Amino acid sequence: MDKKFCGINIMIVDDEKGIRDASARILSKMGFCVITMPNGDNALKYLSGETASPAEAASMKGEMASEKKIGIVLLDLKMPGIDGLEALKRIKKIRPEIIVIVITGYATVETAIDAMKKGAYDFITKPFEPDQLRIVVNRASEKILLTQEAQMLELERRRTLSDLDAHKSRMLTIVQSLPNGLVVTNTLGRVVLMNPAARTRLELSDSIKTGELIQEYIKDEELCALIKDISRGAHIDFDDIPDYELVISDKKYLLAKGKPVLGERGECMGSVITLVDISPMRVMENLKSEFIAKVSHELRSPLSTIHEQLASVLDQSHENSSSEDHRLLSRAREKTKGLISLIGDLLDISRIEEGIICHNKKAVAVDALLKDIVDFLTAQAAPKKQTLTLSIAPGPIPMLTADPIALESIFGNLITNAIHYTPKEGRIDVAMDMAGINIRVTISDNGFGMESRRLDKIFEKFYRIKDENTRHITGTGLGLPIVKSLIDSMGGLIEVESSPGQGSVFKVLLPVQ
Repeated sequence: MDKKFCGINIMIVDDEKGIRDASARILSKMGFCVITMPNGDNALKYLSGETASPAEAASMKGEMASEKKIGIVLLDLKMPGIDGLEALKRIKKIRPEIIVIVITGYATVETAIDAMKKGAYDFITKPFEPDQLRIVVNRASEKILLTQEAQMLELERRRTLSDLDAHKSRMLTIVQSLPNGLVVTNTLGRVVLMNPAARTRLELSDSIKTGELIQEYIKDEELCALIKDISRGAHIDFDDIPDYELVISDKKYLLAKGKPVLGERGECMGSVITLVDISPMRVMENLKSEFIAKVSHELRSPLSTIHEQLASVLDQSHENSSSEDHRLLSRAREKTKGLISLIGDLLDISRIEEGIICHNKKAVAVDALLKDIVDFLTAQAAPKKQTLTLSIAPGPIPMLTADPIALESIFGNLITNAIHYTPKEGRIDVAMDMAGINIRVTISDNGFGMESRRLDKIFEKFYRIKDENTRHITGTGLGLPIVKSLIDSMGGLIEVESSPGQGSVFKVLLPVQ
């Protein structure tokens, strides 16, 4: 018994009972479900859904009688009543999918050929051997199985296409509903998709169609160049793709973030750009900067006046005032000096965040600038009997394109911090050399040092380390944040190493452009 044929039902229609029964036994052993009909009239009734004759129905097995899905019909051409050709014609009309194999005698081969022209699949002549019957029926069964498999594949294909279409529809709905702008380009930088939020962010009309180059929709040349680079796969590492701030108007700012779209083999197929409206954040930052600047300017003048007056009083009353009064006046002057320093740092932070302090770029000789800073701060180190040295590695040092005021702020803050956090008779060493394409400046001291757990926080605004050694040192907690912000704006890097009681080492790397 061949299990693969289970489920294929065969009807044998022949007026000779011996042929019907013998054929049924052979085919049943092969795994087929077989029912027999004595004439064409009963066969047609059965296939059309009508009830067969009581006698014929009683002669069939129950499970066979209930199964109307016939796949193959063995049809005798010569029968009383409805002959084989007429039965073939009607079977093909009511059940065209059924495979009909005609049974004929030697004398009616031409009739069998005529039957095949009218839709019969094959024929077998009487008397036939069991193997002949098996071969013909096997061939017809294989055709049924192949047809069923093809139908299943087609159904699966349609289902897959339907799923893809539904998935595409869902994805398009999600993209269209995103609150942030989304722009997709191909490898040539042509826009293939743009959601409504992107049109709104870019202030484009709904009637503008996609398909044009990105510069037709965005007028910022630098952003368009970046998008084209991403689209053609110029950025291999996603992390090296910079964010870009796009100014639409005086009160509208967008943050553009781009990523390449990769295919299954990792090839770049274009780019996807998200546009986030940062106007409220930018307005708040501007208001904050304006507030800081205004308050700082309003406070700086009176505080400077108070500081100068306190200094004058201290000079005049040095001999006449008591030690307690002198201490209080000195403390007041120190506090006003700290407030003036805080205002200066706040203004610097405000300028850095606005991008003002690094706009005046020029070629700077860093070695000469460091020499001037060290010479100036040597006077500050002298009262503590500290040694402040500068060493410059031999060889040519290239000029650095940067804002000299920003460089003075960076190295001035770091060296001043080293002086403050190094005890009397300590040592501060400033060294300069080349590290690849970077100018490296190292400021090291043998001061109080810091615990490793604090190193990640020292660049936070207003963070200060207060312990037994440093509690008397005044400061704003803004010096190192200013240094970090300036170095970041130059594309540089700052590293720090420190141990309690061993001192600290700050390394600044600035790329030579």
